[in-house]
Amino acid sequence: MSRAVCPGSFDPVTNGHIDIIGRASRLFDEVVVAVGVNQSKNRLFTADERVEMLERACAPFANVRVEGFTGLVTTFCTEHDVQATVKGLRAATDFDYEMPMAQMNAALTDVQTVFLPTATGTSFVSSSLVKEVAAFGGDVSAFVPDFVLERLTTRMAQR
Repeated sequence: MSRAVCPGSFDPVTNGHIDIIGRASRLFDEVVVAVGVNQSKNRLFTADERVEMLERACAPFANVRVEGFTGLVTTFCTEHDVQATVKGLRAATDFDYEMPMAQMNAALTDVQTVFLPTATGTSFVSSSLVKEVAAFGGDVSAFVPDFVLERLTTRMAQR
């Protein structure tokens, strides 16, 4: 069985993330969306909230499951018999950032990295940008699922 992991913080999950996860689900028998729960980082949503939103977002994909993790992605991969990580690339800067990590991961384990280009309609979307635009009252409804937009709007109103 081929198994891949899509790791990330997903704070919050965007339509771009969902596109990459969906395409990965067609390439691998099983995809694990690994939500980083690093407590030292300041996140808008808790790890549990991010996992819950991703479970809902990934419900259409029968071969996708969502789990939280701490530590190295390579450790997660070894513990879960994962052969590959899948990363979305929006631009050349993403490649420049991701390539050294992919090479380090390959040096630490036998896990390979698969790069998928983002869809043109989401190539400029990032969780950070979505949060920034939402914080100033901008309309981000085209970039996140409805249920994420609802939570994002509520959270921003609480700040």
